[in-house]
Amino acid sequence: MKTALTIAGSDSGGGAGIQADIKTMSALGVFGMSVITAVTAQNTMEVRSVQNIDVDIIRDQIEAVFDDIRVDAVKIGMLANAATVQVVTKTLQKYKPQHIVLDPVMISKGGHYLLQDSAVNALIKELLPIATLVTPNIPEAEVLVGNAVQTEDDMYKACIRLREMGPNSVLIKGGHLVGDSNDLYYDGVDFHWFKSKRIATKNTHGTGCTLSSAIAANLAKGVTMLEAVQSAKAYITTAITHSLELGSGYGPTNHFYDLYEKANGIKRDV
Repeated sequence: MKTALTIAGSDSGGGAGIQADIKTMSALGVFGMSVITAVTAQNTMEVRSVQNIDVDIIRDQIEAVFDDIRVDAVKIGMLANAATVQVVTKTLQKYKPQHIVLDPVMISKGGHYLLQDSAVNALIKELLPIATLVTPNIPEAEVLVGNAVQTEDDMYKACIRLREMGPNSVLIKGGHLVGDSNDLYYDGVDFHWFKSKRIATKNTHGTGCTLSSAIAANLAKGVTMLEAVQSAKAYITTAITHSLELGSGYGPTNHFYDLYEKANGIKRDV
C-alpha cells in the first residue's frame, strides 16, 4: 500500500487539519500517517485555544515515521511558528521525500490566525524552496507575495512570483474571488486552470487541508502532478457538493461521501 505523511495541527472538531488529512488519504486508498504540530480547541464556529507542540517532539515524530516506514508523499499544513517551520524543514531535508505538498495555513475559516508573523518569513526562506507544490488560497498568496490578488491576471503574476521563491510548482486556489471556484497551476513553464462551478454552501471547513492532502495522496500513488491536482479537484468538489450540516458555523466537507452512501444503503442514480 502507498503511504502519505501529514505534518499539521489537530482539529478537535474533526473537519480540518490532521483529521481531515487522514480521512482524505484513507478515502483515496492511501495509508495515512501523522505528525502533530499543534493541538487546537476548535469547532465549526471558532478556534478557542492553541497549544503548540514542542519542536523536539515534532522532530521525533517525523524521524520515527521515516526511520521505520516508507513515505511516498508528504503534506504540510499548520506550522504555527518559526521554530516549527525550521525543525520541519531541517528534518525533511535529512530524509528528502520525493513529494512535499505545502499548504501554507495562515487563517482558520472563522478568522483565527494560525501562523505567527515570524513564521511567514521562515516559511518563505526555508520551506518554500524544498516544496514540490505550494497551494495557497488568495489571502495566503497575498501575504506570501506582498501584493493584492484581486483578479485572474493577478493570479498569473502571483504564480510567477511564488515559483521564483523556490517551489517546483504552484497552485493558487481562486475560491475567494467572485464567480466560479477556479484554481491556477504553474510549473515554471505552463499555466493550467482547474475550473469548477461555485457551490452554494457555507460548509467549507477544511477544504484547503482536504485538497492538499488529496494531491499528496494522489502523488503517492505515482501519477503526474497535473493528474494529481485534477483528481484532487474533483474529489474536493464532490466533498463540498455533499458537505455535512454539522455544528452551527462552517460545517465540514464530506470526505467519505461514497462510503457513507454505501454504509447507509443509499443507492446512487446512474
